[in-house]
Amino acid sequence: MTWRLRRAGPGDAPALALVASASFLDTYASVLAGADIIAHCTTKNSIAVFETWLADPATIVTLAEYEPGHAPIGYTVLTAPDFPIEPGPADIELRRIYLMQQAQGSGFGAALMTRALEDAAAADRTRVLLGVWDQNTRARAFYERQGFKVIGTRQFTVGTTLHDDPVYARAV
Repeated sequence: MTWRLRRAGPGDAPALALVASASFLDTYASVLAGADIIAHCTTKNSIAVFETWLADPATIVTLAEYEPGHAPIGYTVLTAPDFPIEPGPADIELRRIYLMQQAQGSGFGAALMTRALEDAAAADRTRVLLGVWDQNTRARAFYERQGFKVIGTRQFTVGTTLHDDPVYARAV
């Protein structure tokens, strides 16, 4: 499998929204209510959401693509932290790290994480924070293998369902 990572630009919002909704559905279809998934994807994974992030100079978005053809397969979003935990002045949140299921286990996820940590360091950030659904054991194991540790919890709403999610942190 050949792929590439690149900084996303303004024209990439539709591809990012597609991967966001497809990977969210793929991951959670068997555990969350369909109406909650649709509500979440409609509001949190819209083209407009990605256009806003791409227009923000403090937000870093990376797109992962298969080669040849450059079909989108994953992405990351680094942005200002939004947690109930008081962030430090040099913290950044890995708001999203999504990868289509067919690419999981290929090294793609580790490459996305490495790139996100490099981007955080290049932006003079010293700690990366992220939140994850508490029952997403595969993601949690991945973050822990990457050196992240739980530092607290937050409440996160998907559709109409409230979840208590762990918040992880790792020094850059």
